Amino acid sequence: MNRMREWLAGGPLITDGAWGTQLQALGLPLGAMPDTWNLEQPQHVESVARAYVEAGSQVILTNTFRANRVTLTDSNLEDLVEPLNRAGVSISRRVAGRKALVFASMGPTGKMLMTGEVEPDAVTHAFAEQARVLAANGADALLLETFSDLEEAKLALQGARQTGLPVIVSFAFDSGKNLDRTMMGSTPELIAAEMETAGAAAVGANCGAGIERFLPVCQRLKAACALPVWIKANAGLPEVKEGSVVYNTSAGFFAGHYSALAAAGASFLGGCCGTNPDFIRALVAARSAACA
Repeated sequence: MNRMREWLAGGPLITDGAWGTQLQALGLPLGAMPDTWNLEQPQHVESVARAYVEAGSQVILTNTFRANRVTLTDSNLEDLVEPLNRAGVSISRRVAGRKALVFASMGPTGKMLMTGEVEPDAVTHAFAEQARVLAANGADALLLETFSDLEEAKLALQGARQTGLPVIVSFAFDSGKNLDRTMMGSTPELIAAEMETAGAAAVGANCGAGIERFLPVCQRLKAACALPVWIKANAGLPEVKEGSVVYNTSAGFFAGHYSALAAAGASFLGGCCGTNPDFIRALVAARSAACA
């Protein structure tokens, strides 16, 4: 927590934008696992990281969202847990240098605990294993992102915290009539309280909806705990046009929400699916204007 306070001493930090949709723009096929490009196309992964650092990101992620053993096993890639995570951190660390922090991305397993599709011990082990590799190769912090199952998030947090690094846990609030609950029905208040008790260094929301939906979620997370809040919204909801996935939110509209989210208590602000370096440049400009 001391490191987190030090990082946030100057106010909200601007993080990066999307990785998956940026890699798709560079040729990653729809449905393919982006993480494998850490080994197969490292120059493209590096170009995404570099574009965000050059746009002004103070925190960049790693291309390791799906690189846990449970998820990789579905594609017979379980032997690549260590090389994929090692390469992912190394790429972001090399680009970030001293200009940005590197928070390593860890996504959910994609399995349902409540149906017995995966055992709790297997979840904790998978995240502990992935976290060890990420920590050993230079991550400044770990980010558990796009979770919808509170129980899985707690198991993942338990595994990731074994490294001693700060662990942020971010959820997708994309369900309910107001898009203010996770797919499993958890509210921001429940999430915030449970994550604080479980030892998360910060809690947040990402993906699932456009930025206009994130203000009330941010306010509710902040009111329910004393943790910093992580916010990474999509560039609106995707639409399929002529066979391509399109996000219609502009960088200007997105960045126009900076002041309200910062006032609501967001400590980290960036973009998720459909955002790109233009969105980060716009957020940086909005931050500068607010500090002037």
